[in-house]
Amino acid sequence: MNPSEENLNLPPTEKNDRESGDGMEELASRIVVHSPLPAEQAAVEPALQLEITPPAVPRPSNLPDDLRISWGWLHFLGFIGFVFASLVITQLGAVFYLMETTHNTRLSQKELQQLIISRPQIPIVAQVVLFAMVIFFLYITLAVLDDKPFWSTIGWQRLGKTPGVPTSPWVYFFAGVVLSLGVAAAIYFMKPPENLPIEDLIKSRTGAMLLISMAVLVAPLVEETAFRGYLYPLFASSFTRAAEHFGREPSSALRIGSTSGILLTGTLFGLMHGVQLGWTWGLVAVLVSVGIILTFVRARTGTVLASFLLHLGYNSMIGLSVVFSTHGFTRMPPHP
Repeated sequence: MNPSEENLNLPPTEKNDRESGDGMEELASRIVVHSPLPAEQAAVEPALQLEITPPAVPRPSNLPDDLRISWGWLHFLGFIGFVFASLVITQLGAVFYLMETTHNTRLSQKELQQLIISRPQIPIVAQVVLFAMVIFFLYITLAVLDDKPFWSTIGWQRLGKTPGVPTSPWVYFFAGVVLSLGVAAAIYFMKPPENLPIEDLIKSRTGAMLLISMAVLVAPLVEETAFRGYLYPLFASSFTRAAEHFGREPSSALRIGSTSGILLTGTLFGLMHGVQLGWTWGLVAVLVSVGIILTFVRARTGTVLASFLLHLGYNSMIGLSVVFSTHGFTRMPPHP
């Protein structure tokens, strides 16, 4: 009898035990167990260490919320180019319209000035169109393209977000009235020249009414949005970062940036009115001071709404003085 026949004759239980034992012996023969390293060798072998470098934590910005903006200097260059092109288009459009209506394509400077006095609605409408184009550019580039709310993005926030400042809108409005009276007193003692360019627009009843309406209803909104809402945070945040770059402490850098932004924005505001004032530098300096005050209020309160109310009170007082001086637009100044 051969082994295979013997296995066939085994009982099932004994047969399974033998097959299981043979399988375990075969599995044991395939397992190789290595002896552990000696203690001396284990001490020499360096342990595998993983150095995990934590991700760099960005430095927290020292800028307050009202100076954290989404636009930069490249956008500023585009803004300046657009404003300059819009100014040329609106002014040339007004001049061409005046020449077309008079059928005179060779107007002298004096003739053009006389036309402006006789038809003041044309340059005033041109100014309103320019204002609308400025707001349109800011709205498209800062709100529509970035999918953000326009007014809060450009710095219009409710009063009271900054502690320690007045929350009543009337405080800022009447402060603007007081500022206007102070400026009027300063100009009175300066004795400025007569027949300033802006005075040409108020020598007719229509021109005076339109100019005052624009100065009260349109100019504060647009000028505050452009200067205190758009330009100031760009200047202040840029100067703050520059001061930090040169090693100033965060609080000191913020003071430097805010002060520089206030001065630069106020200066540009005054220079913008230079043409209207015939570049009388005493009057331009007064408007620069007004611009600095408006920007300081914007910086202190953290919202354009405060400087807008101040500007509104300032221009409203000027408009009211024109109404009183002309007896309700019934006694207009004589033409030169």
